[in-house]
Amino acid sequence: MGFDEMDVETIWMDGEFVDWDDAQVHVLTHALHYGSGVFEGARCYETENGPALFRWEEHLDRLFASCKPYEMEIQQSHEELTTATKELIRRQDLASCYVRPLAFYGYESLGVSPGDCPTRTMIAVWPWGAYLGEDALENGIDVMVSSWRKHASSQIPTNAKTTGLYVNSMLAGEEARRNGYAEAIVLNKEGNVAEGPGENLFLVRDGEIFTPGLSESILDGITRDSVIRIARDLGYTVHDTVSISRGELNTADELFFTGSAAEVTPIKRVDNVTIGEGTRGPITEEIQTRFFDIVEGRTDEYEEWFEYV
Repeated sequence: MGFDEMDVETIWMDGEFVDWDDAQVHVLTHALHYGSGVFEGARCYETENGPALFRWEEHLDRLFASCKPYEMEIQQSHEELTTATKELIRRQDLASCYVRPLAFYGYESLGVSPGDCPTRTMIAVWPWGAYLGEDALENGIDVMVSSWRKHASSQIPTNAKTTGLYVNSMLAGEEARRNGYAEAIVLNKEGNVAEGPGENLFLVRDGEIFTPGLSESILDGITRDSVIRIARDLGYTVHDTVSISRGELNTADELFFTGSAAEVTPIKRVDNVTIGEGTRGPITEEIQTRFFDIVEGRTDEYEEWFEYV
């Protein structure tokens, strides 16, 4: 569904609510030329207690942390951004939605150095269902190992969610889709598993759960962190500082992606090699079910993860 088909009319920009069609920037905006922006992807879920932002404070913390390597200063506080986001959701009358905050260097000069370019900030919300499709949540997806590698943290900070870096994700994802796959898996420069283009990866073997550590050039995913806690609370052993070789993907009992957009999505084949039974595995299903029970408010546990609109 394109934006024109959605019933959304307002965007918050630099402290003001503006009409969707008027939320524009100059073509010489620094971020347009050099990818000098940082962003977040969060979700607001329709719960039994009303719309609620999921782990919103953690998303804001990461947004501000992503600014640091680029010496970017957001003019608004956490509280101001939270108030704006809640009001934006209420104005659109949305029970659930995807939330996209973005801070970027704006229009002033066009040297590589941002110099006196102002830091612009915007927040948009819109309805967005399952990122990889509703069927994917139940039946899983086919993925391929991309020929494109994830950049190393010694080259560009991998713990900052930077707009320009997502050309790497775009290349990997589009390569996969051109070849008939739903998504890609990207290896790091050492040839070990990093993540998906917009997802973290989990592997299940012999009843234990493994996910690449932060030193493997991955983004420190908030849904990743949530799933680690959920799995441990369910009694599973989770190894979250490991290296995973490419070959281990093929011999896994189960694989699944996590992310604010992807939520918990099973992987049924990698490079046409069937994973496990080729269906959503039992541990994946248990974690996925628990995740959706939590985010849709069917349990009172993890209440600290929610910011009610």
